[in-house]
Amino acid sequence: MNEERIERSVTRIFKAVFPDSTNHYDTLFGGTAMHLMDEVAFITATRFSRQKMVTVSSDRIDFKMPIPAGTIIELIGRVAYIGNTSLKVRVDIFIEQMYTNDRQKAVSGEFTFVAIGENKKPVKIITDYSK
Repeated sequence: MNEERIERSVTRIFKAVFPDSTNHYDTLFGGTAMHLMDEVAFITATRFSRQKMVTVSSDRIDFKMPIPAGTIIELIGRVAYIGNTSLKVRVDIFIEQMYTNDRQKAVSGEFTFVAIGENKKPVKIITDYSK
């Protein structure tokens, strides 16, 4: 059941890297990449749980290569771990050249989310919707 929910909650977002989001090296700002990753992770966690989720931590984020201006990036979020009140989402960023089929993984990281209730306290992640 959870594997099916994980597959349904995989989130893919594409963005073009324009000069207004790059640094003096004409590559995507690291902070912008992390912002986009957190957003994709949040959407993934919410699509999986269908509950109110908040980011509680970002685990190691590896910048394997710079992301140049004039490229397309694809961010893919996937639930990697499900706990009692928390879950982890892995986000990968792939670089695609605009005019070739070249595609490479540039950044990877994990984000931890907690489900919260009306009182903003952690609540159990619902894993059985039949109840």
